Amino acid sequence: MRARIVITGANSAIGRVLVQRALARPGFHVTAAVRSARAAAEVGELPAERGRIRQVDYALPESLAEAFSGADAVIHLPGILIEAPGRGYREANVAPARAAVESARRAGVGKFVLVSAWGADADSPNGFFQSKGEAEKALLESGLNYTVLRCPVVLGCASLADAALARWARGGWCALLGGGANLDRPLDARDLAEGALNACQPERARNRVLEFVGPECLSVRELARRAGALQSSSGRILPIPVGLACTAARLKRRLGGRGGISADVIEVLTTEVRCDPEDAARALGVELTPLESTLRCSLSGGDEG
Repeated sequence: MRARIVITGANSAIGRVLVQRALARPGFHVTAAVRSARAAAEVGELPAERGRIRQVDYALPESLAEAFSGADAVIHLPGILIEAPGRGYREANVAPARAAVESARRAGVGKFVLVSAWGADADSPNGFFQSKGEAEKALLESGLNYTVLRCPVVLGCASLADAALARWARGGWCALLGGGANLDRPLDARDLAEGALNACQPERARNRVLEFVGPECLSVRELARRAGALQSSSGRILPIPVGLACTAARLKRRLGGRGGISADVIEVLTTEVRCDPEDAARALGVELTPLESTLRCSLSGGDEG
C-alpha cells in the first residue's frame, strides 16, 4: 500500500510509535503534525523523502489546510485525560478534533482514523468520556470515510502509564484506587499503531467504531503483580478508597484548585474494560501481542525492539 498520511499529535508517546511504524512501511509518506517547535523536536528528524513535520494551530484552518493538503488519510490522536488551568477537555479534546475533521473534509481526505477512548459517550456526565464522545460525533456526522478506535490504557510507548507501571514493578508500596480491583485489557502501543495504519486503507473497517483492546482481561492489581514478577520484585498494595479519593478531588475543586486528578479522572481510571478483543483485531488485520511481551516492552522504556 502507498499512502500519504497525516498523524496529529505526532510528538505524543503513541504518536512517536505511530510515526516510526509508518516510516517502516514501504510507500508510506508521513506528515507529523505538532503544535510547537518544542513538540517538533520531540518527534526528531524525519527522512526528507519519506516524511515532514508541520506545525499547526487548530484555531487557524489555513495551517491545517497546508498540513492536510494531498493526504490520503489522517490519524487523529487523543488529547488529554488530566485537565490543566486554561486547558480543559473542550479545548484539548473536542475543539481540535472538530477542526481536524473539518479540515480533512475540505481537503478531500479519503480516510479519517480517530483514536478515541474506551467509554466515550457524548451523553456521559463524565467530562472526559463526554468530550471523547463529542469528538466521535463530529467525525460520524462529517460525511468522511472513518474508523474510530476506542482504546483502554496503552502500554509500551514510554507513556505516563508505562512510568507508573515501572515504579510499581520496582517494589515498595503500590497505591491503587480501589485496591486495583477493576478489570482492564491493556493494549500494546505497537498493536495500536499497526491497527491505525491498517485502517488508513479506505475499505478497512470502513465507517466502524471499534473497541480496540488487548488480549487479556485482568485486574489492575494483577497487572501490577505481573509486572513486578518480571522484575523479580513483590511490592505491597496500598488500597485507596475510590469514594474517599473522589471526595478529596471535589473538595479541592470547590476550594479553587484546578487541574490534577479530578473525580472524572478517578472514574476513568477505575472503569472496567470488558469486551471481546477479537472483533476489532480481526477487522483491523492485527494479531494482538501477548500481555507478557507488552509488559516487557513497557518495563524496558517502550523499546520496540
